[in-house]
Amino acid sequence: MATSVERLGIVETKVENLNEKLDELKVDVKEMHECLDQTRDLLAEKLKEMAMESNKQHEEIAGKISAMEKLKDRWTFTVAGVLVAVGWISAHGSDVIRLLAK
Repeated sequence: MATSVERLGIVETKVENLNEKLDELKVDVKEMHECLDQTRDLLAEKLKEMAMESNKQHEEIAGKISAMEKLKDRWTFTVAGVLVAVGWISAHGSDVIRLLAK
């Protein structure tokens, strides 16, 4: 059986090895933390970019929809006016013919 001094030497060696492993783990954790920080910053930047692009697209689409609604309203009123005129002319056709014949 090993003496106390030998056993103490073995324990000291194991403690030193554990300290080295802990130092390596601290470095690994620090590197992982830096990587996560960079990833977070990149994601935040990309999200901001995407939000700006989305807002731009929404403004463009809103403009196009507004223009289409104006065009639809213009055509609706034009067609309604033509229908009213045709209805009036057909209802008063004989009077219109008499006026044109004079």
